[in-house]
Amino acid sequence: MMQNVHLAPETDEDDLYSGYNDYNPIYDIEELENDAAFQQAVRTSHGRRPPITAKISSTAVTRPIATGYGDGVTRPMTAVRAAGFTKAALRGSAFDPLSQSRGPASPLEAKKKDSPEEKIKQLEKEVNELVEESCIANSCGDLKLALEKAKDAGRKERFLVRQREQVTTPENINLDLTYSVLFNLASQYSLNEMYAEALNTYQVIVKNKMFSNAGILKMNMGNIYLKQRNYSKAIKFYRMALDQVPSVNKQMRIKIMQNIGVTFIQAGQYSDAINSYEHIMSMAPNLKAGYNLTICYFAVGDREKMKKAFQKLITVPLEIDEDKYISPSDDPHTNLVTEAIKNDHLRQMERERKAMAEKYIMTSAKLIAPVIETSFAAGYDWCVEVVKASQYVELANDLEINKAVTYLRQKDYNQAVEILKVLEKKDSRVKSAAATNLSALYYMGKDFAQASSYADIAVNSDRYNPAALTNKGNTVFANGDYEKAAEFYKEALRNDSSCTEALYNIGLTYEKLNQLDEALDCFLKLHAILRNSAEVLYQIANIYELMENPSQAIEWLMQVVSVIPTDPQVLSKLGELYDREGDKSQAFQYYYESYRYFPCNIEVIEWLGAYYIDTQFWEKAIQYFERASLIQPTQVKWQLMVASCFRRSGNYQKALDTYKDTHRKFPENVECLRFLVRLCTDLGLKDAQEYARKLKRLEKMKEIREQRIKSGRDGSGGSRGKREGSASGDSGQNYSASSKGERLSARLRALPGTNEPYESSSNKEIDASYVDPLGPQIERPKTAAKKRIDEDDFADEELGDDLLPE
Repeated sequence: MMQNVHLAPETDEDDLYSGYNDYNPIYDIEELENDAAFQQAVRTSHGRRPPITAKISSTAVTRPIATGYGDGVTRPMTAVRAAGFTKAALRGSAFDPLSQSRGPASPLEAKKKDSPEEKIKQLEKEVNELVEESCIANSCGDLKLALEKAKDAGRKERFLVRQREQVTTPENINLDLTYSVLFNLASQYSLNEMYAEALNTYQVIVKNKMFSNAGILKMNMGNIYLKQRNYSKAIKFYRMALDQVPSVNKQMRIKIMQNIGVTFIQAGQYSDAINSYEHIMSMAPNLKAGYNLTICYFAVGDREKMKKAFQKLITVPLEIDEDKYISPSDDPHTNLVTEAIKNDHLRQMERERKAMAEKYIMTSAKLIAPVIETSFAAGYDWCVEVVKASQYVELANDLEINKAVTYLRQKDYNQAVEILKVLEKKDSRVKSAAATNLSALYYMGKDFAQASSYADIAVNSDRYNPAALTNKGNTVFANGDYEKAAEFYKEALRNDSSCTEALYNIGLTYEKLNQLDEALDCFLKLHAILRNSAEVLYQIANIYELMENPSQAIEWLMQVVSVIPTDPQVLSKLGELYDREGDKSQAFQYYYESYRYFPCNIEVIEWLGAYYIDTQFWEKAIQYFERASLIQPTQVKWQLMVASCFRRSGNYQKALDTYKDTHRKFPENVECLRFLVRLCTDLGLKDAQEYARKLKRLEKMKEIREQRIKSGRDGSGGSRGKREGSASGDSGQNYSASSKGERLSARLRALPGTNEPYESSSNKEIDASYVDPLGPQIERPKTAAKKRIDEDDFADEELGDDLLPE
């Protein structure tokens, strides 16, 4: 053991590290468990030093000397200071390596809110919040609020820039914030159609060289010029934006070129548009470019290029993987994943893309089919063959149906029926569509049996086809089975609640069943879907009229007039309702408007004439009755009304001429002769005798006819049947000749003031009395003149022997 013992050499100088390796038992912790004093100190407060109350001098703590303990053992300060041992331990301080006795740390110094930096940060926050609020308002459709928020953000951002320039150097300005504020402001100006302000704002951004990649905004400026129909400037800015976009950004360049093509199309420069779209289809073909290219070739009339463009359109890849939606195995986990993705957002987007592709292809085919060949049928056949060879095979049958519809528009029903009958034999979807069209064709042709048969085929092929169910309901409705028709319409609505035809028809069905409340509910629901449908509004008004609510009926008819202000039927209906309500002025206004748009409605003409008679404007009534006589030249009453208006207005000569003309046209009309006899007598004309003779002869013939008719009714017996039958046949022939005149006289008596019957005189004297079809003349006010004594007009008239009955 002695080889491990090294004796320190004696030296006069004090060695700083002397005794470093010496062992002191005070550091031995192995025997602490057996140390009774230590254990007693741990269990109790015995041995604790009192807390330090005096502040230790900083010089004593920071002196770089070794810490010593009672027995003179020294160690370097670096070995113990980090553990918390200092010279303060000699003065009675407790063992506190974590400095817990000092208490909590003093709070951080609060930042001054009034400092320029804090003001600038607060302003930046407010500007960002305004920009966000503007964008949110825009997304909610409140464009005015979005613009106001954008303007507020612009004002605060300019104030922020001025504040920052005063505090820091211009290099520290937040360019991203300035760019976002200006861009949002320009966008809001554009959306609010304030194009001049939007262009100025975009110019501020584009001309600022500090904004990187701001040149792309020239495309937005081009969009604004396109909206303003300034096509030359729009193309200029599109090309400037195209120059700013690097070639690596392929998608953006394609979009700008599409805008250039659209601008050329709207400007009518189809050749330039063709160049743009041809370049797009060669670089990155897409559906819109192919569709627009087909339209351009159609506009220039190039048949071959139309075919090539159509072929390019149908070869554009859809990039839709349908196989991933089919579960190939029985693995439950795989099936669950497949079911989850069948209707997710990606699947919906793919469906929309496919629907858009089918729409473009169908529209292009319908557009070019009539012109690419010598006949539209050959053109459709070519399109069908091309589509069958593409990925859109199912569209071929739809094209065939469109071909049949084209035949219908050309009124070639036989060809349309042949095509539909061929399609009716194919798969269920096409079969249902073809049978539905055939049912509609036969229904319009009033062949309800065939219509019902094909409606059954359509329903059996596709029970969820609302059009087929509606057609079936129509055929049942035509047969009068309204309750069963309502069931078919209800089923159609259950399959498609937006089927407006079924909803309209079920409303008519309820109206037929006198279930007016249910009918009104149906039409009100339909009105919520079709806000400006005149048919729906008219049906609602009609139901209110049936429910005896004329005020509501008038209100809904007014809405019809606001949609179709020139419908004479609606205007006359309004006039009729106002007439029932007793408002003659409003009734006259709408009747007159109806007459102005359709001057051939005899009921409107008759009402207007009667209105002017009631108001004693005889001259104005004449023009309406003359119009009625032109529309119904075989009706004698209109000419009699014209003559009576002339007489009432004091134009007796014109009235006499009208009566004479009427007598020439209707020589067997008794009323006209009575008017002539009376008028000629009043005027003292010699023609009165002649007209009186004719009147007597007609009255005698009328008596004979009445006697024959009476004897024919009373006669009976086998032997007299044949003779009386022939006699009654002869009298029937004569009666039919004058029955029209008698019916007309009955209609004249139905007019105001014509309630007194015309009776044939049974005595031997001539009865020249008559009743004015316009009613009795209004009595003149009494004056001081001497009262006239009524005298018989024919009292002094001597009748010749030729007027006596034979």
